[in-house]
Amino acid sequence: MTTAAATDETSSTADVLLALRNVSKSFGSTRAVRNVSLTIRPGEVVGLIGDNGAGKSTIVKMVTGYFPPTSGSVTFKGRDTRLSPAAARNLGIEAVYQDLALIGGLSLWRNFFLGKELKIGPGWLPMRPLDKGRMRRLTLRKLEDLGLTRIHSTNETASRLSGGEKQSLAITRAVHFGAQLLLLDEPTAALSVRETVNVLDTIRQAADRGLGVLYIDHNMAHVQPVADRIIVLEHGSIVSEHKGSDVTVDDLAEMLSSVRREREI
Repeated sequence: MTTAAATDETSSTADVLLALRNVSKSFGSTRAVRNVSLTIRPGEVVGLIGDNGAGKSTIVKMVTGYFPPTSGSVTFKGRDTRLSPAAARNLGIEAVYQDLALIGGLSLWRNFFLGKELKIGPGWLPMRPLDKGRMRRLTLRKLEDLGLTRIHSTNETASRLSGGEKQSLAITRAVHFGAQLLLLDEPTAALSVRETVNVLDTIRQAADRGLGVLYIDHNMAHVQPVADRIIVLEHGSIVSEHKGSDVTVDDLAEMLSSVRREREI
């Protein structure tokens, strides 16, 4: 088994959606991320795996503008920028977290259009009513596309959805509103086997529509089936990179075990 070559340096960067170049992040004397470089292209699922505390979530928060990098650059569509969360979303960067996919007490249609509500009348009018009928119809169509036929009204609250359904709907919502890059932080945590399969199918469908996806998890069995490339992160550093089709779950588990043993010596 061979580690994938440094694809960031050897392949064309013309179609790169996201690029991290020698990015580090420190919190006081603690260095959470160390000289990380990676790229994501449209239509590509990049898996980022590692134990808890490896630095995966810190990378997500740097890309989404919550943490500025201590050093290095984050480039989105060729532009080097330090993003705020609002700016990142406006550019088409969307993050879906395991416990923040939807707001349980709100109706399905309000969740789907939260912050992006459709209104009636020309945009120059200062006070426009919500186009509730259109939002309900569009949400119902998306639910049907996901196969959620047991939902009969979009007025039902999101709390009626299972964990996997919430994650799938959150990903579909991001795609609908023009996301170009999806950052998924352990979206299958605590899901059943069937729900996990449905979420993984949704991830693959998003990539097939041309989105770039950074899929972060510590569960290698979830990442490996959908990832085009897999990056192994340990103690804030990239230790290897592989084509998803070139490695098995057992291979990845052994890599992480080897890194842990080396660290303990």
